[in-house]
Order: sequence, then C-alpha cells, then structure tokens
Amino acid sequence: LVTIATVPTHRRFSSAFAMFRSRRMALLAVLGFASGLPLYLTSQTLQAWLTAANIDHGRIADLSLVGLAYTLKFAWAPLLDRYTLPILGRLGRRRGWVVILQILLVLAIGALGMVDPRTQLAPFIALAVTVAFLSASQDVVLDAYNADILAPEERAAGAAVYVLGYRTAMVVTGT
Repeated sequence: LVTIATVPTHRRFSSAFAMFRSRRMALLAVLGFASGLPLYLTSQTLQAWLTAANIDHGRIADLSLVGLAYTLKFAWAPLLDRYTLPILGRLGRRRGWVVILQILLVLAIGALGMVDPRTQLAPFIALAVTVAFLSASQDVVLDAYNADILAPEERAAGAAVYVLGYRTAMVVTGT
C-alpha cells in the first residue's frame, strides 16, 4: 500500500492531469462549445439584434421568455432519455439525439439569420423559440452523454472541461 505522502509530488500532479489529455476530454470541450453557442445567441445577442432593428422595448422584454426553454427542459428530458431515434438508431440513443439536434440547430440558426425582425417579427420569434428549445434539448442529451462516456472518477474533470468549452462559446458569441 502506497500512501500519497510517499509518492513524489511531480508524479501525483502528472497522474492527476493525465485524464485531461484523453480524447474524451477533447470531445467534451468541443461539445461544450457547441452547446454554449445557442444559449448566448437566444439571450444577449438576440436582444442586441432587436434593439439595433428598433423593435419596441416591450417586445424585446417579452422575448426574454425565450429562455424559459432552459428552465423547463426537465419536462421533456425523460422523453429524450427514453427514446432512440429510428433513423439514427445504430449510433445509439445519445449520439443519435446529438446528431439530429445539431443538424436542426444549424438549420434553425441559419433560418433565424435570414429573417428580418422588422418585417417578419412573428417568424423571427418562432425561430428564436425553436433555437432555444433545440439548444435546451441538446443540453439534456449532452449531460447524459457526458455521464455515459466518463468513468465516475473522471466526471468532475469532464464537467470542468465541458463548462470551459461552454463558456468559451459564450465569449465567442458575445464578441
């Protein structure tokens, strides 16, 4: 039995940080980045966009309700956890949902970028709600996927890497 005190300090640090060099951690950073992009878009960026388009401040305030999807995601999370998409079934339950949600998010964000809120406010709002719903759903699936691919002793480090990617995306989106 080796106690921590007898292991040299440099070996303890190198073994503690070894898990950060795995492919899973790199994947979690990328997935965290992908998850963080739509959140900032549907909150701060959306409000700035509508302000620049001279939309009434009351309407902009109403659009803050778009963020409710992130609060209410617990309501549909069991459905995402229970069902596998038949189209992407061979990828597995989690990866199938991630793939389809990523594709739908790209399409919804692209469509949102093509709508002028000054002349098409109703479709703009519908697309913003769609992006928030898809993004919140992606958060649910990615949280479950993270728990699936990481060993229990890696989960704290994995959560840190995921949040680092998430926050990096929010900074990038904000700029």
